[in-house]
Amino acid sequence: QAAIKIDGSSTVFPISEALAEEFQISKRGKVRVTVGIAGTGGGFKKFCRGETDISNASRPITAEEMENCRKAGIKYIELPVAYDALTVVVNPANTWAKSLTIAELKKMWEPAAQGRITNWKQINGSFPDQKLMLFGPGADSGTFDYFTEAVMGKAKSSRGDFTASEDDNTLVQGVENNKSALGYFGFAYYAAHKDKLRAVLIDGGKGPVAPSLETVINGTYSPLSRPLFIYVRESSAGRPEVKEFIEFAMKEGAGLVKEVGYVPLPASAYQLALQHFNSRKLGSVFGGVPKVGVTIEQLLSMEGKL
Repeated sequence: QAAIKIDGSSTVFPISEALAEEFQISKRGKVRVTVGIAGTGGGFKKFCRGETDISNASRPITAEEMENCRKAGIKYIELPVAYDALTVVVNPANTWAKSLTIAELKKMWEPAAQGRITNWKQINGSFPDQKLMLFGPGADSGTFDYFTEAVMGKAKSSRGDFTASEDDNTLVQGVENNKSALGYFGFAYYAAHKDKLRAVLIDGGKGPVAPSLETVINGTYSPLSRPLFIYVRESSAGRPEVKEFIEFAMKEGAGLVKEVGYVPLPASAYQLALQHFNSRKLGSVFGGVPKVGVTIEQLLSMEGKL
């Protein structure tokens, strides 16, 4: 039985899991696809050691990871698979934080807030005197990297005294079970628990905007909209089962992306990604530099075609 090993981002996990299930059915059990959730950073560590065929990532590969892969002789093809609205959530019992500005999020999460900002009233004088409980992704998470880059202006710059987990379901439960909690994770995990969580509107400078398919597509949910990726190891790309899986992902992916709660890319983007895969276009269009608030159109022009 042929096998494909995938690991990495817990945000991208629902997409890869759905693809893996459908693909395995279509192959009538001839191919086994395993999908792990080590986090984007953890996934790249395994990928650059040559342990996996495909790495799920909720941010582009960093300069350091590129170097680790280079040293190990691992070459890769970067394929965007979807867009995500990184979603900030509170418990439905929270009636006050309907929307938050980036400055308020920063006040909550910046390193200087550690042990000091512990109450909602400290964030905004109109908020009640309630204990602030924070839940967020762990340090190996690409969501943590992206959020801290977008809010603090520097990746991994965050207070350390919050409940951290690489498993988004743990974060969901933390906010569901605590009235004064706030957390953040990918939109799919919010979409699956809409009845028990409330999404906070985010004011990126042009007024409060709710995370949704529409606001991601029209670029107004900024700066917390982001592309999601898979990275395919070049030495795996030639194997028939991997080639078939990527073809399947690029042809059938859009529907499954939507089904699990993310924003599919335009059809032209998947066609282009498949061309890049077939022609073995190596490396990353981001050059190892984190970019925040890239719209779908900007990504497509970076990928070389609108």
